[in-house]
Amino acid sequence: MEEIIAQLQSGLKGIWKYRWCAVIVAWLVATGGWSKVYLMPDDYQTTARVFVDTQSILKPLLSGMTSMPNVNQQVAIMSRTLLSRPNVERVIRMVDLDVKASTPREHEKQVEELMQKIRIGGTSTYDIYTISYSNSDPRLVRDVVQSLLTIFVEGGFKGKKGESDKAVRFIDDQIRAYEDKLLAAENSVKDFKLKHNFLLPRQGVDYGSQILMSSDALNNAKLELVEAEQARAAINSQIQGDEPILGAEPSAAAIDNPEIDGRISALTKSLDALLLQYTEAHPDIISTRRLIAQLEERKVQEARTRVAPTDPGKGYSPMLQQLKVALAEADARVASIRARVAEMQQRHESLVEQSKAVPEVESQLAQLNRDYQVNKENYEKLIERREAAKLSGDLSSNTDMLSFKIIDPPTVPLRPAGPNRPLLYTVVLGVAVLAGAAVALLVSQVRPTYLSSAELREATGLRVLGSVAMNWTEPERKKRRRGQIGFGAGIGCLLASYGGVMAFSMLQI
Repeated sequence: MEEIIAQLQSGLKGIWKYRWCAVIVAWLVATGGWSKVYLMPDDYQTTARVFVDTQSILKPLLSGMTSMPNVNQQVAIMSRTLLSRPNVERVIRMVDLDVKASTPREHEKQVEELMQKIRIGGTSTYDIYTISYSNSDPRLVRDVVQSLLTIFVEGGFKGKKGESDKAVRFIDDQIRAYEDKLLAAENSVKDFKLKHNFLLPRQGVDYGSQILMSSDALNNAKLELVEAEQARAAINSQIQGDEPILGAEPSAAAIDNPEIDGRISALTKSLDALLLQYTEAHPDIISTRRLIAQLEERKVQEARTRVAPTDPGKGYSPMLQQLKVALAEADARVASIRARVAEMQQRHESLVEQSKAVPEVESQLAQLNRDYQVNKENYEKLIERREAAKLSGDLSSNTDMLSFKIIDPPTVPLRPAGPNRPLLYTVVLGVAVLAGAAVALLVSQVRPTYLSSAELREATGLRVLGSVAMNWTEPERKKRRRGQIGFGAGIGCLLASYGGVMAFSMLQI
């Protein structure tokens, strides 16, 4: 600690020894600094404040009908992109700064200067934004801030109208494309139905139901055939057991008629051949049996005529004639039912055969219907989205959704906002004093002197035998006194000058 104090004292003594150097340097630094501060151009600044009202009554009214724009995000993005290069260049053109730039370098310098000096602040909580700019020209300051404010407000009014128009045009293109797809899908479904019309279900009845209905109808027809055959057998049994009223009825086999017998024999052989190929329900077999029965009946009638030609009433029985008529009707009914059963059987087998191809046809039809339904749903959704996009565009371009209220418009500043000359003058004075002291200390170190015997002993390492005190003569005392007065006057003048420049700067403010 003592060494530090000793070094400090030595330094102060050195500064005091070369105090005139310190005063001269302080004066030079102070004069130069104050002149520089005085010549600094005035810096004018203006600020504009704008309130962005993002609350609108249209939001709750149109909620759900259209996509509501995120107004807060839009304003935040505008405030952050306001100082983009295109906007700054637009400001330069609006305030005619581009006229002063004759080279691209100067233009680039103007852009960089504006981007550095423009300040944009705000609070997202209260939606109040500030735009400030500083320059030596007060009118230019006002014009720049006004231009930025205009760009900011125009960006808000423009909204998303352009993007909405692009969205509407894109959706219109998609709608036309889906119209073509929908028309192609409709034609595909129509052509497929026309091609496979006989395999497709009708009126909501599928092939399983058709087969079940066909099977039920076939079973009912077979049952009806059995009933008709049993009724015919009952009538035939009554005819076989009926006795003629006026004599014995001759049997057809017992009657000899060569012509009819030959025909019956030929028909019998033909019937045997048909039975080898077909069933009883075949129409040829039914007609052959009917023809044989008719020939046998004719043989009996001719035999009756030959036996009793003189007695037309012999062997006549009204009941027998009615039974024969009923038998003929029963035969005709059985034949018709058999033909209907055969046709139903063929239809049923055809349905069963066609039902094997139905799943593939139904799968293809389901795929076509699914594609058509998807295109239809997308088409309807695009129609809805287009209307919503149009409404969104109209809503975005409406000024009620985003209104700007200028709280403080930009004005021409009457007083400069900078530089802070009193503070700079004070800083220059402090720097001048420190510079003078530093120069004096440096000179004392370059030209060292020993101010005490202790310093000499410490520097040389030799023993100091003694020291001679300074004997100040009267002329030397006067000279010393004049020097002290001059030093004080120099310091006083420096302080007085500082006070003068401070007073002058206060008067300018």
